[in-house]
Amino acid sequence: MGIEQALEEWDGKSADDIRAIYEFYLKEPDFIDSIVNLTKNQLSQKGSTWLLKAWLEEGNRLEDSKIKEIYNLLDKLCHWETKLHILQSIPFMPIENQEKKYVDRFLRITLIDTNKFVRAWSYNGFYELARQHPEYISEAKQFFEMAMRDEAPSIKARIRNIMKKDF
Repeated sequence: MGIEQALEEWDGKSADDIRAIYEFYLKEPDFIDSIVNLTKNQLSQKGSTWLLKAWLEEGNRLEDSKIKEIYNLLDKLCHWETKLHILQSIPFMPIENQEKKYVDRFLRITLIDTNKFVRAWSYNGFYELARQHPEYISEAKQFFEMAMRDEAPSIKARIRNIMKKDF
């Protein structure tokens, strides 16, 4: 069975099963190419973005061309967990000038998502965007101020963590 079939057969819930898929396919020579390509497929997006996030969190780095591919797919992400995985991966994926418009649009959409986790990590995404592109600093700070008045406590906690980074 290939990684695509494994992801399509994953129930979308079991952390043990997705971790096992990661461990089994990690050493494949085309692992990251497969993951990026599978992010284009709605059936495997949730699992492929989980695998991408896990791979990045282990200290791996994507080639710029792969980061560009991911950022060009942002408007095609369907499930809230897929969006969350990508938002959590942004700190590991530098935002080049050519991709900042895609990231900006994605962050604005996820900032008003119904899911609190997605919104919380969207604020973190704005921090990363502003950190790398200073023209976004003022607006990001305005978003944070509004959130500290209006958002759920869990989101406020995420913003307080961002503010501790001297932002």
